[in-house]
Amino acid sequence: MRRLVADTLVIAERNLIRLPRAPELLLAFTVQPIMFVLLFRYVFGGAIHTGYANYADYLIPGIIVQNIAFGGFVTAIGLNEDVHRGLIDRFRSLPMARPAVLAGRTLADVVTNTLSMAILLVTGLIIGFSFKTSLPDAVLGIVMVILFGYAFSWVFAFVGLLVSTPEAANSVGFIAVFPLTFVSSAFVPTATFPLVLREFAKVNPFTIVVNALRHLWEPSNAVPIPAGSVWQSFVWIAVILVVFAPLGVARYRRAVGS
Repeated sequence: MRRLVADTLVIAERNLIRLPRAPELLLAFTVQPIMFVLLFRYVFGGAIHTGYANYADYLIPGIIVQNIAFGGFVTAIGLNEDVHRGLIDRFRSLPMARPAVLAGRTLADVVTNTLSMAILLVTGLIIGFSFKTSLPDAVLGIVMVILFGYAFSWVFAFVGLLVSTPEAANSVGFIAVFPLTFVSSAFVPTATFPLVLREFAKVNPFTIVVNALRHLWEPSNAVPIPAGSVWQSFVWIAVILVVFAPLGVARYRRAVGS
């Protein structure tokens, strides 16, 4: 267990120290989130009626959940490159715990997702977002979102190992996750959706997590939040991990021939 933890930390560090050397990767965690916030707040926000007095209060929880979920793209692309460029074969020749490759990748996502969320929160505070809750509830919301992002890192790890090229990993991951974020309550109330989409949005994990975040951060708003959204969010996080972590490990073993 000590070796697994130590090797996981080494792999996570290896994935993180690449970022300053590849500034273009940092754009996904810094500039891009700010662009999304400003776009929705000042271009679309005036045309969207949510029942909130301030659209920024409605927007920030939704855009944080969307951005955190997409944080696993780096894992999908990176794992695919490592497998097909032979780096995993080098890892296999070392006296290291084999699960550390996946565990380190997903752990690095926790760090980059936390950075991205911090940038979004600061941007949100500048444009008018504010916490209307207690400190424990605010912290619980942050922990919940980080765990949700970690769960989706395993989804992207599986996708990255499933396809043959980094470009395909990017495309498949985008096609799979992007519609889920928009067919949810992230940016507009689901009551405005057609019936079929509305019913789907009710069970969409993005809707549930976004609603839970709004409930924890802004319980004083007049717009009602479905009861039980917080515990349902943690159930969804557990389900995603239980399903995709074993799938990712199994696909990894098949990809590296072990």
